[in-house]
Amino acid sequence: MSNRLLEVIDLKTYFYLDGLTIKAVDGVSFELNKGEILGLVGESGCGKSVTALSIIRLIQSPPGRIYGKINFNRTDLMELKEKEMCRVRGRQISIIFQEPRASLNPLFTIGDQILEAIIIHQHLSKGEALEKAIQMLGKVGLPDPANRMKDYPHQLSGGMCQRAIIAMALVLHPSLLIADEPTTALDVTIQAQILWLLRDLRTEFDLSVLLITHDLGVVAETCDRVAVMYAGKIIEYASTLEIFENPRHPYTQCILQSMPRLGLDSKRLTTIKGVVPNLGNLPGGCGFHPRCPLTSDSCRDQIPKIREILSGHWVRCFNTDNGSKQSIAGR
Repeated sequence: MSNRLLEVIDLKTYFYLDGLTIKAVDGVSFELNKGEILGLVGESGCGKSVTALSIIRLIQSPPGRIYGKINFNRTDLMELKEKEMCRVRGRQISIIFQEPRASLNPLFTIGDQILEAIIIHQHLSKGEALEKAIQMLGKVGLPDPANRMKDYPHQLSGGMCQRAIIAMALVLHPSLLIADEPTTALDVTIQAQILWLLRDLRTEFDLSVLLITHDLGVVAETCDRVAVMYAGKIIEYASTLEIFENPRHPYTQCILQSMPRLGLDSKRLTTIKGVVPNLGNLPGGCGFHPRCPLTSDSCRDQIPKIREILSGHWVRCFNTDNGSKQSIAGR
């Protein structure tokens, strides 16, 4: 029996605005297995969050439109009617966002917001729903969960709000959790606690996680495999160990080299020149070529296809066979 839970095939999400076509997601494909944590990484503006929203079909149309296939538990979510998708969201696929307070309604208590999801989806009595909500708040590490149910979001710290959001996302025991920058707004200590929590919950609930982040430290600590995204496309895709030990795309190598490391001169960090391109006005050829230290004529004129260079290691680049790792390191 296949262990695959989610299969995204040639996903495209375009926004049609004032005569422009903004290719926020442009031909993205990846797989997520049961019980796996897959990291989707890249700079801000490369299309990570739009990919997440596209998977659960939360893109407003118009101006947005989604193309491709999203197979979840052998069902193509693109074929479902909106009423059927509403039953998938929350019950089978949940999502948490980077700013926990913005995800909570300030006018309702934490308990009211968790109970609403349980009662709507599982049709339990209020007493049964209350017991389940308190139990889940305890599992995510909120102290005194029965009393936390009575608190409003402003009465909780950022870390406690994020734990409440995770409890709300998992209270229906979904198969897939999409975590969009879940630790960005938190301090370093709380970030570590949230990541440990996600790993523990993955094991306890047999949960699969799509973790969206720009922080490669988070990826190294948490993920089994990594998909690196740039300008709306997946440009490298491999196991976490392979990405860190043997990065083959120049962009992946650049962002790894820009990470601060113990023992190196903290005043001299490697930077990537330029900025992420405007998705409504992408350069010709490879989207990364204006910033790439290994640009050739082929990079300017042609869009490289993603190909498997080693078992399970996919790269979208013309220069993967030219010793690019050594070339970049020497620049």
